[in-house]
Amino acid sequence: MIHVLQEGKQPEIEITNEYAIVAITKHGVMLARKLQRSFTSSDLFYMKKFGKGDEQEKNIQMFEGSVRLLLPSLFNHYKGIVLIISLGAVVRMIAPLLKDKKTDPGIVVLDDKGQFAISVLSGHMGGANELTREIAALIGAESVITTASDVQKTIPVDLFGKRFGWVWDSAEKLTPVSASVVNEEHVAIVQESGERNWWEYDRPIPENIRLYGSIQEAQQHNPDAALIVTHRNLCKDEEQILKNGVLYRPKVIILGIGCNRGTSAEEIQSVIQETLDELKFSIKSVKGIATIDLKKDEAGLLETVSKYDWSFTSYTPEELNNVTISEPSQTVFSYTGAYGVSEPAARLASGASNLALVKKKSGNVTISVAVIPY
Repeated sequence: MIHVLQEGKQPEIEITNEYAIVAITKHGVMLARKLQRSFTSSDLFYMKKFGKGDEQEKNIQMFEGSVRLLLPSLFNHYKGIVLIISLGAVVRMIAPLLKDKKTDPGIVVLDDKGQFAISVLSGHMGGANELTREIAALIGAESVITTASDVQKTIPVDLFGKRFGWVWDSAEKLTPVSASVVNEEHVAIVQESGERNWWEYDRPIPENIRLYGSIQEAQQHNPDAALIVTHRNLCKDEEQILKNGVLYRPKVIILGIGCNRGTSAEEIQSVIQETLDELKFSIKSVKGIATIDLKKDEAGLLETVSKYDWSFTSYTPEELNNVTISEPSQTVFSYTGAYGVSEPAARLASGASNLALVKKKSGNVTISVAVIPY
């Protein structure tokens, strides 16, 4: 496909991968073709005048006109963009397109000879730093990353726990807390739940970052900033630590659910929210729903997991019956072949020996709540 780029019109590009590679010079095209062979999750774009004749066969897209007119389309559709263009030109071209670091794609620049791979935009949240390292490794280039937390090998506050699926309650304090981390101020970490292997470097945790057993203990030491990892909703006294702190929600809550056939998604979601509120747990920490396989096609459950992007696990009656539960039910067995649904499903999916809520029946829904132990 050949795109003729015109002012005021965005070309209809073909998108088959998460990343785009763009080249505008003879040597850049040679490098881009070489890179795409190993970086297979990419779409390749370059100027028509450097065509080799095999572009259609290789699904390479060419363009005529200024590459500046192509970039808005790429910005809107790709997770990351590798530009084999001079850094200064890239800065000028992308400046009008920048919106927010939470949504802008990661931008990596390569020089014509492939000597340097430079992380330019959205290094952390957009994944440009990681992409830079990957591209550099593929072509034997030197990676250039200037993000302070990467250079100092310390905690990237905006990415803390991201590989595990952790989310933050609010982005408001990301910047000042990041400043405290890289400026080697006293930063407290309190982790009540979630994966423990978050430190990725082959060096000890910096001395300015200190781990505490509780929020109360951390508050007694008056940290300059705090990273709090918990599935709980904080009480009023504990919230003081968030004056310069970020609250992370690890995905640790499993909801074991049984329900009558045809129970609406609205009722299921209402019971879930009501139950979590009673336990003072955050819905952001829910990992998924577990149930019996008789319910794996239950519309209300499927709609609920789709809405929240949760996992959905189902077990056979035999698997559920292998779990010791508090109140086996002959009535439930007569309908399902299992002596219980919500409780054993929650135990199996979480691996927890003790449940935060063993079982509660509300209307057409029975719910159990487990916290995955780490």
